[in-house]
Formats: sequence, C-alpha cells, structure tokens
Amino acid sequence: MKRSRFSEAQIIGILKEHQAGMAASNLCRKHGISDATVYKWRSKYGGMEVSDARRLKALEAENAKLKKLLAEHMMDVSTLKEMPGKKLLRPGSRRNAATWAMKEKQYNQKRACALAGIDPRVYRRVSKRPADIDLRDRLKELSSERRRFGYRRLHILLKREGWHVNWKKLYRIYREQGLTVRKRSGRKRAVGTRSPMAIPQGPNQRWSLDFVSDSLSCGRRFRILNVIDDFSRECLAAVVDTSLSGERVARELDRIAEMRGYPCMVVSDNGTELTSNAILKWQEDRKVDWHYIAPGKPMQNGFVESFNGRMRDECLNEHLFDSLSHARKLLVAWRTDYNHHRPHSSLAGMTPTEYVNR
Repeated sequence: MKRSRFSEAQIIGILKEHQAGMAASNLCRKHGISDATVYKWRSKYGGMEVSDARRLKALEAENAKLKKLLAEHMMDVSTLKEMPGKKLLRPGSRRNAATWAMKEKQYNQKRACALAGIDPRVYRRVSKRPADIDLRDRLKELSSERRRFGYRRLHILLKREGWHVNWKKLYRIYREQGLTVRKRSGRKRAVGTRSPMAIPQGPNQRWSLDFVSDSLSCGRRFRILNVIDDFSRECLAAVVDTSLSGERVARELDRIAEMRGYPCMVVSDNGTELTSNAILKWQEDRKVDWHYIAPGKPMQNGFVESFNGRMRDECLNEHLFDSLSHARKLLVAWRTDYNHHRPHSSLAGMTPTEYVNR
C-alpha cells in the first residue's frame, strides 16, 4: 500500500484547522492537497485524537496481516488435499510432496518444506545410495513369477541365487518398487487360549488330509484331496476329481504307502467320505490309528488347513481351469514347486525336501 506523506498527527491537525472554521479551499491551498483528500480524511478520522488514529492504523495493519495468514492457511489446506499420494510418513514421500508444491503451486522452497513437514536441509540433501538396478530388476522378475510371495520368501530366493543383501535394504527396495502383496480378506479368528499342537519327531509318523473345492471356468465344481506329512510339511498327494468317495481315498492312501510306507497315524475331520465303512475297514486292515478332530474345530488339523490356505492363495486363486486335466497339470506343477523349491517359513526357510534330507 502506498505510504501517505502526512502522519496521523498532521492529518488530525489539518482536520482541526478545518473544524476551527478555515475553508476547505484555503486549507487545500495551504497544505497542497485536494478537496477529495480532505473529505476522505474527515470520513476516516473525523472526531479522533492522535492516539485514536494511531490505534486505528495498528488495527488495520493487524487485520491485513490476519487476512494474509488466513489466505495462506486456506491455500495450504487446499494444497494438502490436492497432493498426490497418501499420508506423508517417510522422507521420500515428503520430498516428493514439497517438489510438487513448488512446481504446481509456485511455493518457495521454505514454505513447501514446512507444508510437507521436512527440513529444507533434508530436502536439499543428495542421496549417496547406489541405484541397485540389477537387484531391483531381479526382484521384479521374482515377484512377477511368485505373485503371492512376500519380501521374506523373496529374500530367501535371492540368497539362493547368490545375492548378498540385508533384509532391511531388500524390504526398502521392495516397498519402493510397489511390490507389496495385497492381503485377501480372511475369516474371523477365534479368540482364546489354545494349547500348541504336538509336532511329530520324524517323517511318516503322522499324515493329515482334507478336501478343498473349486470350480472350472464353465462353473463345474471339483474337489482336491490333500495329504501332507506333518513333520516335513511335504505334500504327499493332491488328487483332483469331481467325486472322491471313501473307497477312492483308501486307494490313494495305499498308492502313497507303496512309495513311503504306512504312517503311524492319520488325522482328518469328520466328513462323510472319511467316516465311511471303506475308511474304517482300511484303517483296521492296515493297523493305522485314525484320529478324528472335534467337530467345528479345524485348527486341530492345523497343518493341512494351513497348506490348504497356501494352495488356494498361490494356485487356485491365480488360475482359471479349463478342464480337469488342466487343473491336474497345474496342481502337479505347483505341488512339485512346493515340495522342492518354495521356502517354508516354519522350516527355517528350507523346502520340505531339504528339511527331510538335512
């Protein structure tokens, strides 16, 4: 705002001369001002003393400052709403937000950094970290091959290939590349104290089996009989068919036993196929203990339930099956990968085959 060449005291003195009876024309000629200026002063300062005029000027200056602060605050709020990305939790996201505000909203660096919550010195700091282009490319390739693997299993696979990288660095790169696995919604978990399940101390001591159902692309339903060894978590069979009766289950168990021998115990739920006369006769003839879990307590058969979840997440939900033969082919390939290549978190990162042969 243009500064007046008259102070408040001078303006009040001129107005008092006018009030004393001096004509406006003579007053203007004496002080070198126009008639409009005199009437403007009179409307603004009429009846005031010098102290009142100074207080009015201070209030006007404060009001202008508050208006400026309010306008800047409203602009900052609008800018924060328009900023790309989600919450500004990391220095990288804050730096990107400050850069965006400077380019798109013409903020200066100091104000943009204050808005993004980052110190200007941190903003100007140039990172000396290596680009790790080869590691990033390989991590992208592995994550595209293993879409449901998190950074822990990818870290194990990279170590197998000879990459020597700290897991914290790998996690940072994993997040920067946007490779985080989206969690699928799961069922509600029961709350309460559970006793841990006893783990067999050797292979072929206890088998667990359960059924998983899915459908073909045409809508036709099929079932999968999963049999695993509770000691090594090895998948012994994944039988695919539209119907799996008790007699079929008994034949599949005999086929597995021809290669591995019969187990000491088999654990299953109370499904009609597994409580049929064929299964009862099979366990009596083979002298194999068969343990049925309590109804409605699937965690009593937790090993195969966990395996079912991995199969559904990494295989069944990732493919569309055109036919039963197509489903069998994909499940055989996944089962081979699960037993021989996929690292298992409860086996210290080893595969079931490595765990047995260690």
